Amino acid sequence: MSTLGFTVNDSFSKELPADTSRESGSRTVTGAAHSYVEPRMPGNPKVIHVSDEMATELGLSPAQVKSETFTKVFTGAEAIEGSDPYAMCYGGHQFGHWAGQLGDGRAINLAEVDSHGQRWTLQLKGAGPTPYSRGSDGLAVLRSSVREHLCSEAMHHLGIRTSRSLSLALTGDQVMRDVLYNGNAELEKGAIVCRVSKSFVRFGSFQIHLANKDLKTLKALVDHTIAQHYPHLVSEHVESYSNFFKEVCERSLETVINWQRVGFVHGVMNTDNISILGDTIDYGPYGWLEGYDQGWTPNTTDAQNKRYRYGMQPEIMFWNLLQLANALYPLLEDTAPFEESLAAYKANFLTQYRDMMKSKIGLDHTGPEDDQLIDDLQKALQKSETDMTIFFRNLADYDRETMVLDGHEFLRPIMKAFYEPGEIKGDALEGWRTWFKSYHDRLEAESRTDAERKEAMNKVNPKYVLRNYMSQLAIDAADDGDYGLIDELYKLLKQPYSEQSEMEKWFVKRPEWARHKVGCSMLSCSS
Repeated sequence: MSTLGFTVNDSFSKELPADTSRESGSRTVTGAAHSYVEPRMPGNPKVIHVSDEMATELGLSPAQVKSETFTKVFTGAEAIEGSDPYAMCYGGHQFGHWAGQLGDGRAINLAEVDSHGQRWTLQLKGAGPTPYSRGSDGLAVLRSSVREHLCSEAMHHLGIRTSRSLSLALTGDQVMRDVLYNGNAELEKGAIVCRVSKSFVRFGSFQIHLANKDLKTLKALVDHTIAQHYPHLVSEHVESYSNFFKEVCERSLETVINWQRVGFVHGVMNTDNISILGDTIDYGPYGWLEGYDQGWTPNTTDAQNKRYRYGMQPEIMFWNLLQLANALYPLLEDTAPFEESLAAYKANFLTQYRDMMKSKIGLDHTGPEDDQLIDDLQKALQKSETDMTIFFRNLADYDRETMVLDGHEFLRPIMKAFYEPGEIKGDALEGWRTWFKSYHDRLEAESRTDAERKEAMNKVNPKYVLRNYMSQLAIDAADDGDYGLIDELYKLLKQPYSEQSEMEKWFVKRPEWARHKVGCSMLSCSS
């Protein structure tokens, strides 16, 4: 066993009821919040990338990160001294239907550790089977692990609540996977990501105990979550539960508004994938909008119904919060506080979404026609395939003094955002001319200069996001033993709002070869 300097301070596993069995194999678990498990021994582990920032946050020195002990601990080959690894029990609604017990099927919590006054849970994804694996092997592959490792850190630097990633490692083992669930399974390189979060408790963690009519464990879990993560709400009165739900609603709304701001689509917003802290967790078939499309989903499983499409995410978060309210109801036996918080979510969404969109187009105060201006823009963006990231970033270059609305010159700042510039003619051209005239007139009512507006817009409109094709290039290179692109993208995405002129090659539309390529367009839940 090794300490790596960690101070282990497990609270979840010590304060909440544990599964009485330590047997391996999938099974139904009742009366427990978790099951103790042992990670699977990797065949020939090798760490291929580490988030230096997360390592520092955890108090790990560069020498420790490069040590053999680090490799062993974060691939499951060696335990942290004083720890007792476990998998969490939870249920959830999947695509709108109750799925019963789910749980950590391929995630194992190593320990909770204290560092710099903060407690972090260290979790290995892909470290072997647990009682919740439902007959699966509990392993992960390189492609999905690269995507999660990079995206966790990218999301953090975009300023959005998220779990983090410490390390990405190969296990040295081969794993059989059917990437599109079409009967074409192949062996792939096994990998493990060390996820890091203040908590991995999710909505489904509460739902499972209600479903099992285990109100004792439900209450213990809620009390623990409040004490650990919402300590300012601790009270002997039941109002603490309604106040807890109110803050979860507020955090969840903030997160989903930020997803919409940067064009992120989670892809699988099941209640078991939604954090009780409002963090973005469980990076599976996610994606960023390429062309601005309210109806786009990256998830092959959701391709027909598009339940989790981009434009639907705020409504789905509301639906998920309603399920959480149902799970918490027995602690209050009063619907009024929950209804009040849910109504506030809806009202606040309208305000916060409008304010977010105003910030994206550089408006600093409220005007009478703002809602119409935003609505007209969203319609215009979908008439011809228009890259979301490039459009909003380059819109900041609109200069009221030099732009003339006659001809085509007014489109110059955003022309690179169009996938088919030749389509911008006739009615399409006139539509954009009409919108830019309204936008121009609206900017005239602003007190900021164009330079000040640009600076503000560039703080909310990222220049660089982790497009799927970028991840796929890094995956392909890593599969050939070249990990340099993983590090290049990691460093690029640390500064998503900065110009980084030497990185302009990544500020481009999705290449045509990636339009229908597996891993670049649609992804499965194993992606």
